[in-house]
Amino acid sequence: MPSNLPAAEELLTALRAGDVTSLELTDEAITRIERDDKVLNAICVADFDRARSAAREADRARARGEDRPLLGIPVTVKESYNIAGLPTTWGVPRYRDFVPTEDAVQVSRLKAAGAVVLGKTNVPLGLQDIQTFNELYGTTSNPWAHDRTPGGSSGGSAAALAAGFGALSIGSDLAGSLRTPAHFCGIYAHKPTLGLVANRGMVFPGTPALPVDLDLAVVGPMARTARDLTLLLDVMAGPDPLTVGKAYQLTLPPARHERLSEFRVLVLDEHPHIATGSAVRAGVQRVAAALADGGARVERHSALLPGLPEAATLYMQLLISGAVARFPVESLPLPSEDDQSLDAVRLRAMALSHRDWLQADHRRERHRHAWRQLFAEFDAVVCPITPTPAFPHDHHPNPMERRIDIDGVDYPYFDQLVWAGLATMPGLPATAIPAGRSHEGLPVGVQLIGPMFEDRTPLRLAELLEQRIGGFEAPR
Repeated sequence: MPSNLPAAEELLTALRAGDVTSLELTDEAITRIERDDKVLNAICVADFDRARSAAREADRARARGEDRPLLGIPVTVKESYNIAGLPTTWGVPRYRDFVPTEDAVQVSRLKAAGAVVLGKTNVPLGLQDIQTFNELYGTTSNPWAHDRTPGGSSGGSAAALAAGFGALSIGSDLAGSLRTPAHFCGIYAHKPTLGLVANRGMVFPGTPALPVDLDLAVVGPMARTARDLTLLLDVMAGPDPLTVGKAYQLTLPPARHERLSEFRVLVLDEHPHIATGSAVRAGVQRVAAALADGGARVERHSALLPGLPEAATLYMQLLISGAVARFPVESLPLPSEDDQSLDAVRLRAMALSHRDWLQADHRRERHRHAWRQLFAEFDAVVCPITPTPAFPHDHHPNPMERRIDIDGVDYPYFDQLVWAGLATMPGLPATAIPAGRSHEGLPVGVQLIGPMFEDRTPLRLAELLEQRIGGFEAPR
């Protein structure tokens, strides 16, 4: 793998100076994909002919004096986004021949900003795993260790970025699907505030691409630097022009602070439902030390923090009830109400009534209000994304029977989602940043959770931490 992979901002500077052309950048990325992706399998649908054509047009546009936010920058797109003329399958074999005729709104925004789309990145079946493999496109491997997963469900995008297959990518996040792959592959990702970024066209194959308001799920940017995250978010953010975009324009507030010494940060590394592995705990501590050394106010406890056990329960109820809404569950055997494990919560959520869902949603609103109170005292919360670095591929056909090993102790596979759910359940923005490596040399990341619709605050904190502790390193 290459040792030096420039950021999108660096490439834009070179393009503007005339030091390189978009076609040269595109050809370089394609050469790298053709050389290295036989092992990684990150790019599941290549679109190289159209990419070269778009690059030539970008070069002509620049020669005419045009300068758009991503003009000439090679990028990749998660397979689950509709791109006219390319298959959208979500890894489901029966949709292998489904080809949409219209771009997703975010693909349209990428193209309008001048980006060159190289192709689509691999996903797990139905986007419903913490790994990336499916019958149609096979298994995507982690660029740092090929026997391990790059995460999911935006695992193909994260692996592609770490390997240098384009400078930016776009993914989605319902259960950490942006943040976990970033953590596992050593890159950056940002889960936007719920509703900040239009999602139309990031839709299950064969389903009409309608401008719906999703619960929990968001789409967002992935990059190799924190500043590139902001660059891409500015292209993606904003309401759907078919709905509230007719009446409203987006103006995100600036970051609360510009200097590290001005930030007030709450640091968490323990969860009542699951242990935190030593490698991840060390990453959290590294970030906490950098904050303190930079003069930030760092606290380890706050009475304002919403209760973590109830937050995990609410997240699982909302997540699982939505995920199984299309499937019959009348004969599902339910556990006793005395069983309060997260496995039991997930099983009961499969048969959640609308009344029960509304009650859970009401409790979520109480959590959102508690977060508002906490963010009156703090600017960000630093915590894990998952309890471990990237784990070995595990293709057990029943995910409910998989286990996650945390320093030699087994836990239910899906319990590791509780940290991702901490931001997802109330709809808060969260930025995933690299925070070092494990003793095995695997990347370790943490997330910076920020106040709702103040996405620039965790993004700015990510930039400041990148300057202090370093950031992306390409796999050797």
